[in-house]
Amino acid sequence: MDITVIIPTYNRYEPLQRALHSVYAQTYQPKEVIVVDDGSFDETSQIIKQFPKIKYIYQENAGVSSARNLGSIHATSEWITFLDSDDEWDKEKLKEQVTFHANNEHILISYTDECWVRNGVEVKIPKKFQKIGQDAFLENISYCNIAPSSVFIAKELLQGIGFFDESLEVCEDYDLWLRIACKNEVALLNKKLIIKHAGADDQLSYKYWGMDRFRVQTLEKLFGSCEKYHNEILNNLLHKYGLLLKGALKYDKISEIKLYNEKIQYYKQLLKVQN
Repeated sequence: MDITVIIPTYNRYEPLQRALHSVYAQTYQPKEVIVVDDGSFDETSQIIKQFPKIKYIYQENAGVSSARNLGSIHATSEWITFLDSDDEWDKEKLKEQVTFHANNEHILISYTDECWVRNGVEVKIPKKFQKIGQDAFLENISYCNIAPSSVFIAKELLQGIGFFDESLEVCEDYDLWLRIACKNEVALLNKKLIIKHAGADDQLSYKYWGMDRFRVQTLEKLFGSCEKYHNEILNNLLHKYGLLLKGALKYDKISEIKLYNEKIQYYKQLLKVQN
C-alpha cells in the first residue's frame, strides 16, 4: 500500500526533526514524505540536508490549510497521511492503519487515539476528548476530536469531498472531517499511535479566541447538504450562537449582539418548522 506523508510546517525546525525521525522509524515505510514549508524564516529550509529523501516544497505564508492542500496535490500515492510538525508517531502507526484498511477495503478513512504531552510531560486527556468510535459526525459536531496527525485517508476520497477550506483561519480540520463523516464511514483505531505536543505560544489552538465563530461557518455550510443530521446541526448552531451571544454581551460588542440574536431567532424558527 503506497502512502504519502504530508507535513505542513511554519518556523518549527526543531520539532520538525522529531516528527521526521518518527516517520523514518516506522515499521511500515511510506512511499514519499512531503514537507510543505509555509513561509518559515527560521532554519526550516535546511531540513533537506538532514533528510535528503524528503520532497521539500516552499510557499509564501498562506496557512496550514493551504500547506496541507499543496502537499495533497503533489502526493503520488493512493493513500495520504498528515503529520503536524509539532507531533510525532508511534513506530507502529502506519502499519496498524495499513493492516486495518487492507482488512476493511470499504472504509476510506481512519484515525487513531493519541497521547498528549505538554512541556515534555504526559498529561491526562479531558473526558470530552476521549475517543468513542461510533458515529464520527456526532462525536465531532461540538468540537474537533480527530487529530490531523492521526488520519489515514484515500486520496480519491479527499479529492471527491474537497480539500481543507483555506478561507478558515482555524477549525479547518473540524470542517473537513464533518464534511467527510456526513456521508462516509470514519473508523477509529482505538490505540494511542500519535503523540501531540503542546506548549508553543503560537500554536493555532492558543492563538484564536471564540473558536465557535469558525465552527458555525462549517455548520451553516453543512446544513444545506447534510440532510441526515439536520436536527443535530440546527441544535448545535443554536447552542454555539448562544455561547457567542454570551461572550458578545459580556464585552458589549453591539454589532455581534445584533448578529447573534438574529441568527438564534432564525434557527429557532427553522427548528420549529422542521419538527
